[in-house]
Amino acid sequence: MTARVALICSILNESHTIDALIDSIRSQTSCPDETIFVDGGSRDDTVARVEARLPELPGLVLIRAPGSTIAAARNIAIRSAQADIIVSTDAGVRFGSTWLAEITSPLLSDPDIDVVAGFFQADPTPCSRFERALGAVSLPHVSEIQDATFLPSSRSVAFRRRCWELVGGYPEWLEHSEDVVFDLALRRVDCRFSFAPKATVRFRPRPNLWSFYRQYFLYARGDGKAGLWAVRHAGRYATYAVGALCGVAGFIDARWWMALIVGFTLYNGRSLRRIWLARWDVAPIDLVATLFWMPAITVTGDVAKMMGYPRGLAWRLRNRIRRP
Repeated sequence: MTARVALICSILNESHTIDALIDSIRSQTSCPDETIFVDGGSRDDTVARVEARLPELPGLVLIRAPGSTIAAARNIAIRSAQADIIVSTDAGVRFGSTWLAEITSPLLSDPDIDVVAGFFQADPTPCSRFERALGAVSLPHVSEIQDATFLPSSRSVAFRRRCWELVGGYPEWLEHSEDVVFDLALRRVDCRFSFAPKATVRFRPRPNLWSFYRQYFLYARGDGKAGLWAVRHAGRYATYAVGALCGVAGFIDARWWMALIVGFTLYNGRSLRRIWLARWDVAPIDLVATLFWMPAITVTGDVAKMMGYPRGLAWRLRNRIRRP
């Protein structure tokens, strides 16, 4: 007997994207047995749009949970599901017709696999040049993924229900980085991961530097709350401190400015590699725009992380949260 599959998604004020998401689900070659949306208290017509399309998608259930965080909404959806295999995605994404089949196939064919990590990419249409540049600079290329260490985003992941039960679900005390903490908990209990590169969802990056700053500020604050990546964040502070010293020293000896330029180029090595790998997939003008935006994107993201992480860490210390 084939295991049942439930697709879950938390939604909030998604009136401009919810129809595209439902269309993507309807187009799947392998449809979920259950589809559960949990609305966190939308103030637009998201709920009305979903309700209007309930007859189009058998098994679609809408649960209203005003005030719930993303983590809480996911837990509510999973508790409401009857399926043994849970597939998670986010509002604001779209995926190809084989996405669900690709992400569930390893679980259905191999009982020893517990978690399947899908992938995510910037949606090339209808994006501005800035959005395309942001996607190229900030999102990993599929060639960077290592099965042994990759932590899947919950916008594209599948796992067995028993694994969710084993780790106590998503951490509801976190508003951001909750999927990272969930992934780490799964690895701590020796769940076996698999990577499905073809199970790719696409989403639009943030439209401007300010919204990108806010996104990464919240991510970093979540890292601080969860006590994640302390060494990585410390290294970023140290790197910018050295860069600032080189900039000041440049007023005495211009060679320090050259050292700063070389160092910044090396610092952006991963982003430059991503741009190089994508060179045939974009128009030349978009490639130039990406190179133009890269320094601003890098600095904005780093400043956001350096501002957000201590805020989260301070919250963690005040609340005396201990890492498992």
